[in-house]
Amino acid sequence: MPQSKNGHQRKSLRLPNYDYSQEGAYFITLVTNQRKCLFGVIYQGEMQYYPAGKIVKEVWQSIPDHFPHVTVDHFVIMPNHIHGIINIIGARPVFDASTRRAVPLPIIEQFGKPVARSIPTIIRSFKSEVTRQVNLLQHTPVAKLWQRNYYEHVIRNEEEYETIYEYMLANPQNWEEDKLNR
Repeated sequence: MPQSKNGHQRKSLRLPNYDYSQEGAYFITLVTNQRKCLFGVIYQGEMQYYPAGKIVKEVWQSIPDHFPHVTVDHFVIMPNHIHGIINIIGARPVFDASTRRAVPLPIIEQFGKPVARSIPTIIRSFKSEVTRQVNLLQHTPVAKLWQRNYYEHVIRNEEEYETIYEYMLANPQNWEEDKLNR
């Protein structure tokens, strides 16, 4: 289990021994550092984007440009968080041409050894690019934008997908009661 800077062990939110590079749909939630409302405001049940929120939207929609095995499905940007569905499509190759070796199954991401087509790598890349662009915009070169971790849920069937979709769709209208709304 990874240790934090103060020596305490941090519990991973990931499913143990789950291959997050395998084909499937994943519900993702990312929250801003200290839950600061950096992306916009909710006005009459609709999100009004700040420039940082527009950056989040553009970078989220560009994920498939950088990860061709991925599609992004419905997403919603809120004042201090984003919910979205990422689909990993196509089977992971069983042969890595760059190393000329077979790829073992399943691939479990380990610290310092990112897996190219995995959800953790995709999210790390997304968070990094949004942070870079927002910090350039705000002239804050080292400001922390995101909470350290993120929430993910493997969507197992159509019923779960529909429930998650409805939740995201209603999120702006339910902002007043949202646990992420301070």
